[in-house]
Amino acid sequence: MLTNFRRVLRSGFVGFWRSAYVSLASIFVITVALFVISCTMLLEQLLTASLANIQSKVDINVYFVTAATETDIIALKTAVESLPDVAEVTYTSREAALEEYRAENQNDSVAMQALEELGENPLGATIAIRAYETSQYENIARFLDEQKADEQPQTPLIDEINYVDNKDSIGRLTDIIEAVEKASWVTMLVLIAAAILITFNTIRLAIYTAREEISVMRLVGASNSFIRGPFMLQGVMYGVISGILALGIIYPIVIWIGPATAQFFEFDIYVYFVSNFANLFLTIVGIGVTLGLVSSVLAITRYLRV
Repeated sequence: MLTNFRRVLRSGFVGFWRSAYVSLASIFVITVALFVISCTMLLEQLLTASLANIQSKVDINVYFVTAATETDIIALKTAVESLPDVAEVTYTSREAALEEYRAENQNDSVAMQALEELGENPLGATIAIRAYETSQYENIARFLDEQKADEQPQTPLIDEINYVDNKDSIGRLTDIIEAVEKASWVTMLVLIAAAILITFNTIRLAIYTAREEISVMRLVGASNSFIRGPFMLQGVMYGVISGILALGIIYPIVIWIGPATAQFFEFDIYVYFVSNFANLFLTIVGIGVTLGLVSSVLAITRYLRV
């Protein structure tokens, strides 16, 4: 068994170098596919991080009437926090809201004069609600509307819910997230299918080139596994070399665009690439090996039926 394994290895390497042009063609095709797949993966991480950053700034604000008691507000805040869709609830008291208003308008003499003439705090308390996903804001807004509808007319609590104002922005953001996820999956599936098809035909060409040698091997009693072995090894070699080349091409690119992504998207793609290099290497090389091996197996199986 060990002797046969060594012969398969030797035949695989010999066949790889003997069919240099075919090998280069296979490596080129898989490298291009892996490069685009790698770029798609990095782009998805970039967009996901950017959208997550935008999503963290989107929320629902609930404005309370000035006569609302802090006990009732805290009770509603606790009820909102118990919802499974809610990630965080931030409470701002009337006094804190007034301080924020003074700080934001300290250079606006008209606003400050109007505030002084009122002689009292005209601002009510607020809570800012942030969901785990943008698609969950609809459920939260529905819960708040139900709470407002159940209020007694003589003791109102909620003055306004700004979900309607933010609904369009939240909807567009949700659509963008879903479109990015779908586009990434579709692109990767198309590229994988194309790589398998092209590599399949390339390895079929290699098998055709070695058809006489294969015929002799079958005449002397070589098993199908012994015949398949070298071509399967070549497929694995195509995948490994292509994965390394694809990552080697991407490395200087992420170095170049890293500062720009950190500035515009608040996500340094170079830092992500370096910190996750082991996972990326295993993923890309693994995909390359799978593509080469599956293509080899499909091509060889079909040939041995003839």
